[in-house]
Amino acid sequence: MTLSRFAIRFFLCLFASLFLVLPASAESVLSKLLPTIVAGEVVDGADGFGSIREDVPVAPILKAGQPIGWAYIASDFVSTTGYSGKPIHTMIALDTDAKVIGVQLIKHSEPIVLIGIPDSKIKALTANYRGMDLVAEANSGGTAHELDIISGATVTVMVIDDSIVRSGLKVARALGLGGLAVEEKAAGPQFEVNPDAEAASDWMTLEGDGTIRRLSLDVGQVNAAFAAMEDPRAAQRALTQAPETTYIEMQVALVSQPAIAKSILGEAEAENLKTWLKEGEQAIAIVGKGLYSFKGSGYVRGGIFDRIVLIQNDVSVRFHDKQHRRINSLAADGAPAFIEADLFKIPADTEFDPTQPFRIQLLVQREVGAIEKVFTTFDLGYQLPQHYQRQIAAPPAAEVSASVTDAATQSEDAAHQALWKRIWLDKKLEIVVLTAMLGVLTLVFFFQGLATRNARVFFWFRIGYLTVTLVFLGWYANAQLSVVNLMALFGALVSGFSWQAFLLDPMTFILWFSLAAALLFWGRGAYCGWLCPFGALQELLSRIAKALHIPQWTLPWGLHERLWPLKYMIFLGLFGVSLMSIEQAEHLAEVEPFKTAIVLKFVRAWPFVAYVAALLIAGLFVERFYCRYLCPLGAALAIPARLRMFDWLKRYKECGSPCQTCANQCPVQAIHPTGEINPNECVNCLHCQVLYQSKTTCPVVIKKLKRRESVGDVPDLGRGFMGHPNQLKSDQN
Repeated sequence: MTLSRFAIRFFLCLFASLFLVLPASAESVLSKLLPTIVAGEVVDGADGFGSIREDVPVAPILKAGQPIGWAYIASDFVSTTGYSGKPIHTMIALDTDAKVIGVQLIKHSEPIVLIGIPDSKIKALTANYRGMDLVAEANSGGTAHELDIISGATVTVMVIDDSIVRSGLKVARALGLGGLAVEEKAAGPQFEVNPDAEAASDWMTLEGDGTIRRLSLDVGQVNAAFAAMEDPRAAQRALTQAPETTYIEMQVALVSQPAIAKSILGEAEAENLKTWLKEGEQAIAIVGKGLYSFKGSGYVRGGIFDRIVLIQNDVSVRFHDKQHRRINSLAADGAPAFIEADLFKIPADTEFDPTQPFRIQLLVQREVGAIEKVFTTFDLGYQLPQHYQRQIAAPPAAEVSASVTDAATQSEDAAHQALWKRIWLDKKLEIVVLTAMLGVLTLVFFFQGLATRNARVFFWFRIGYLTVTLVFLGWYANAQLSVVNLMALFGALVSGFSWQAFLLDPMTFILWFSLAAALLFWGRGAYCGWLCPFGALQELLSRIAKALHIPQWTLPWGLHERLWPLKYMIFLGLFGVSLMSIEQAEHLAEVEPFKTAIVLKFVRAWPFVAYVAALLIAGLFVERFYCRYLCPLGAALAIPARLRMFDWLKRYKECGSPCQTCANQCPVQAIHPTGEINPNECVNCLHCQVLYQSKTTCPVVIKKLKRRESVGDVPDLGRGFMGHPNQLKSDQN
């Protein structure tokens, strides 16, 4: 068996497994990572781990053979999804007094961390949690410690902090450490939100009865808070406004109660809110004014509101842009004028109880250097007034049995299922647009003769389509496929496949599903030539370069052909590294410029931006320079693309000998001088099909027209636009 046939069969099996493989049984993160962790790096002096408990995913940490505490991975107990959309795995060790005796950042995929901030700095920050008293955290609701944030990695650090505290409390209670115990719901009366309760119609009364709660901070209070910090630079950068100047006035109300929503938002907006919220979801309204914004601008780039977090006991909710809506106007009589007014949705799977007290924690920052900031927090407490609640009968007490762990596992699986379903619902717009794009592209490929009949119309159609691909799929939806996806898929097949992990990103899932089918029909060009945002960026810049008369370089065919293997070598190298370490392969996959140019929109450290700029500048002179010679994803797709079942691109027997028109005009030089189209390099731009029908460019068509005109019979060149799929050469003369 030749190497090429082996590679083809391997990738066929790889793609087929995407559809045929069944989910694997659940396995704790601790059991997967424990063999790779050195106990002494987590807790000083420790020399090993004991066996993982069967009921709770924790392992004793040993010193001289004796247990000194319990170690676990936070991701086994709470959500640790970070800025990257992937979990941040942290190991925490607790002693019998519920104190943290060790913390180690084990594994993460945070792009901002990988880019501009040394990994050692994040690991040093996590190590500072040693000594945290979880009993004190339980008594204070998780606020007994100071939050230390690294500028530029706000979301990452907040997720790490949240996961350490919440998972620590869960483990301490499960094991009875420090006298903590699992909180049991009272056997007496329970309460729920009363949808029939009435609310006042004016703002002042709503404030007076507790329906709306307020946090007011002036400049003097904020300056005093920063002056009390250990970093002297915080006090040196004090605000210069008068101390009584309003720094921020922030107010909050639970608007998932119908009467409160109607009073604050108005009847029409209350109905819209009711439609927006699904079963079990809650919503709060936050309004604010003053010098400081509770929203900031970080959510525009990263999709997470990093200045506010909802906290209720062990539950914390960070709001994403898809859980947010602006409030256009306030309907309550006498409502003050606010600079910001917004709605935030609380997902149903967060265990949030609207009848229990909660608080909105506001993160306030102050610049102390060119790129450095210090942070402090303020809390706005909220308790839904009693008259909005009604008593319900308490459910019968459940017997504690050995099945508790299984029930918890089932609950976690249900939560994951609810999560991906909610994500798909939140991305309805993106899914609809992507589906429409795929439908349009499919029609273009099936009816390519008709689509390419008018060269000018097709040119602008393609420019428009690529613009949507770049702006919508790329910069808005971040639906940029990567060779990392393939390596992650292979790793999942080896270690235990789970549909839920791939369903968490509906755009990527749909694109890969569609691409797998397209490879059998049209090869890799369906994606590379039409749906790749970075490819679209290169081609659009090339069009601009041509309009500005920037010279275009055509590499000699021999050199051009010898540069093709580069991308295959890069792909095979990355794939080989991924077999040993997927994390190392992800680092090396920075050869792909997608993360910098598309996902992070060039907001990155200068070496990465300079690298992408160099590729784009090269593309101004050699169209799609990166696609032609360096793209490992294109190489990976080209291998199974050789299995395609049809040859859709029509050719004349004169193509290549003597005519070289298509070969000379092919944007990526995918046509051999002998006339054959190389399917591994073709991006299906269909320019050759435009030329195939051109009455002014194609010598074969021109010759035929002249011959027919001599007898007054001008053919309809659009007739039979689909042709026969296997027709590579026409018998026309």
